[in-house]
Formats: sequence, structure tokens, C-alpha cells
Amino acid sequence: MLENLRGIFRKRRRCESDTAPPPPPAKEAEIIPPYPEDIDDETPESNDGFDASWTEEGSFHSPHSDRPFNTSERFVTILDNLDARVEKLRKDALNLQEKKDYLLMSMDLIKSNEMMQNMSEAEREEIILYIQRVSSRLATVELNVRTVRDNSQEDSLSQINVLIDGMIKMGDPVIGRQRCQLYLNACCSSSMDPSGHMDTVHEADVGPIDKKFESVLLGCTLDDQKNIKKRLQALMAYLNKQTVSH
Repeated sequence: MLENLRGIFRKRRRCESDTAPPPPPAKEAEIIPPYPEDIDDETPESNDGFDASWTEEGSFHSPHSDRPFNTSERFVTILDNLDARVEKLRKDALNLQEKKDYLLMSMDLIKSNEMMQNMSEAEREEIILYIQRVSSRLATVELNVRTVRDNSQEDSLSQINVLIDGMIKMGDPVIGRQRCQLYLNACCSSSMDPSGHMDTVHEADVGPIDKKFESVLLGCTLDDQKNIKKRLQALMAYLNKQTVSH
């Protein structure tokens, strides 16, 4: 009888040892690749507030308890982090777009600078060729962060760009500064908050306003209005320096 019991226990141990252990839960790093490091070699935490450990094995536990995440929670956690990184990427790309616009504006200002007219034809041609070379290099940088606009908003933005380009090409820094101030005042007089409510400042508080510019500006998206204001502020800073130098 005792021998029979021993035989049963030995057989059970062999069956248990032959059974494969359950596979470990998948790591996030096995679901998506690790996020590339930033160009300046800063850690993700120092740049965007993310915890670099979100791709590590231990991150598959709920932050509020010791229980493991189920499959759905794991993917939601990954997607939450990806969504936040996408938003940061958009902001970074928009900042780069602003810098590109600044460079384009600077070259337009150089071409329309009145001192160009005081140069000899050979010197002026050399400068123009140099501007063309720099512009060609800048054209190799393509940035496209799409802002959702309807046809009316597209038309409004196009009109704003025409007005600003016309101001830049005036050639007279004093008149250009006056016009820029009118445009900038229009940006400050009427703006829309993120909830969509219009916030209006009385003209006496901001100074004279270009009514045409203001009317067209209000037809632009909120993001476009912010970018237009930044562009005008940079242009005003430049024109102020030009006016002082004269």
C-alpha cells in the first residue's frame, strides 16, 4: 500500500515538472519601440515631464495599487503617453516653423532695406545672389503642421499674409513701424480665449487700430491669430532698431 502511494506521488511530480510555466506578461518595450533620445541628449524627464520608466517592466502595475494592469489598461497607458508626446511634437514643430518664418521675413527685410539702394550694382547683385543661396538652403527644410481651417479661415490667413508682406516691402522703416504698430494693436484689441469667447479691449487702451486688418484677423483660427501676433512682435522689434539707427 505504501509503495503504491509513493508511486502515485512520483508520477504527479513528473507531470508537474513537464508542464510549461505560464508565459510572463508582455513588456511595453515588446509592444512598441523605445522612444528616441532627444537631439540634445537630454532625458525625456527633463524635456517633457515624462517618466522614462514607462517602457520598463515594472510600469505594468497600477500606480494606485499593487495589482497588475489588464491588457486593456496596458494599451491605454501606452497610448496616453504617446498622445502626450504627439502633442509635444506638434508644439516643437510649430516652434521650428516660427523660426523658419522669422528667417524668411529677415531675408525679405534685407532685400527691401533702403541701404541696398546705396550700393553699387555689382555689390547689390552679389548680396541678392547670397540671399538666393540662403533661401534655397532654407527651402530644403520642410515643416508641415496642419492647422484645421475652413475655406473662410484659409482666405483670411492669406489676406493677412498679403498685408504683412506688403508692409515689409515698403522699404521705409518709419512708415513700416507705424503700420506694424496698427496691426499689432489690432491683435491686442480683439482675441478669442480657448473656450471660444471673444475678449475685446477698448481702442483707447491699445492705441489706433487698422480696422481692415482687425476684421480679417478675426476670421483666422485661434492658433493663426497667436502666430500672427508673434510674427508682428518680432517684426516690430526689428523695425524699432532700424528706426533708432536712423
